[in-house]
Amino acid sequence: MANGAEKQNSRRGVAEKRGSWSGRVGRGAIYAALALTAACGGSLYKVSTRVEAPLPPTATTARAGALRVRAVPLLTDEESQQLFEANLLLGGLLPVRVEVENESGAEVVLERARFRLRDGAGREWKARSAKQAVSRILDANGVTFYNPSSRREFQERVSAHALDVARPLAPAERRQGLLFFQTPQKEAVESPRGLVLSIEKLLQPVELRLD
Repeated sequence: MANGAEKQNSRRGVAEKRGSWSGRVGRGAIYAALALTAACGGSLYKVSTRVEAPLPPTATTARAGALRVRAVPLLTDEESQQLFEANLLLGGLLPVRVEVENESGAEVVLERARFRLRDGAGREWKARSAKQAVSRILDANGVTFYNPSSRREFQERVSAHALDVARPLAPAERRQGLLFFQTPQKEAVESPRGLVLSIEKLLQPVELRLD
């Protein structure tokens, strides 16, 4: 009986050592993976290079004095995937491509302009900066572990696509970029109807129906 108990205790000791060793190996693998993630550079998503291209014929046009505005929403997953390698619509984000052209001989200040979007039900969609759009993309895709420098690079690349309103629009200048809007309840964008883009705090307000 004593020999049997000694053998059982011996087996238990071996099992405990193996379990301890497995735990150390498992933790080591996790730490190594985290270290590798921290060491890796590059953007979290492959963002396409910004290219100035004519807006499609479906773009809506409006004028406010000497300012000409054209806009078109990016309503397909393919369009957002091509730009950002991410499904923005699924995360409740709608990119709107905007083109502004100054047809006057004086600068037009855009910095104070307020861009608003509402749908056919009268619901207000929330304007989002490139930084806020990046946060929503990561949250919607469940991305929680990443290299901070990779996120920063992703944000910089997304920001490069955004409409630049910091600089005044020079005489005869034409400028393009994206505006980002989030659905009222952060629900996925699904065939929205009656979208109206309005621009306030200019010399004259502008309103464009996007569909």
